[in-house]
Amino acid sequence: MTSETDYILVIDDERAIRDMVCMALSQEQFNYQQASDAHKAEVLIKQTSPQLILLDWMMPGISGIDFARKLRRMPETENIPIIMLTAKTEEEHIVKGLESGVDDYLTKPFSPRELVARIKALLRRSNSEVKKDTININNLVIDTGSHRVEGNGQAIELGPTEFKLLQFFMENPDRVFSREQVLNNVWGDNVYVEERTVDVHIRRLRKALETTQHQDMVQTVRGSGYRLSNK
Repeated sequence: MTSETDYILVIDDERAIRDMVCMALSQEQFNYQQASDAHKAEVLIKQTSPQLILLDWMMPGISGIDFARKLRRMPETENIPIIMLTAKTEEEHIVKGLESGVDDYLTKPFSPRELVARIKALLRRSNSEVKKDTININNLVIDTGSHRVEGNGQAIELGPTEFKLLQFFMENPDRVFSREQVLNNVWGDNVYVEERTVDVHIRRLRKALETTQHQDMVQTVRGSGYRLSNK
């Protein structure tokens, strides 16, 4: 059960899609608001930050991709979980969506049951309590209490998924994990996320670590998966 101030923002220009999504949210006792375009959504977000955003890819004016990028650039919205709703099924479009900063995606048509499962999984991951601790490996420092990351004393900006990915690797340095193991530990069991999603977030994590020359610490182990090297 959410509090009265918590709500899910549904952004889609198709009224039928919004109605279907809102009905599913209502049945699960989620609070929600809805907007037909990015401009109306931005007004709602400024009034009260949503707990999670369901964002359509194709919208009039600002597309969902461009709006996601805009949200990730603003401090007040950079950590709000986003699920992209899209009719595009090609891998290049899915990768483009994930690289824009969204945390998950659903291809249309989708079932209300799958939508709710994705929402609950993402909210569990975003709201999970983490140990208030600091880990320092080769001057790459992660503070799991304040959700801050620094490299050589310089702040590194990470999205919520990349933060949890880095935290997982830094808590288990030099251990090799398969994509399935990464999914289970970072996204959680029984979450409908494809293994290639891991590759996209690894690339985004490495890109962020480039600012302090720590990108090579996240290594690909051919045929096995990924590890974080502390050497």
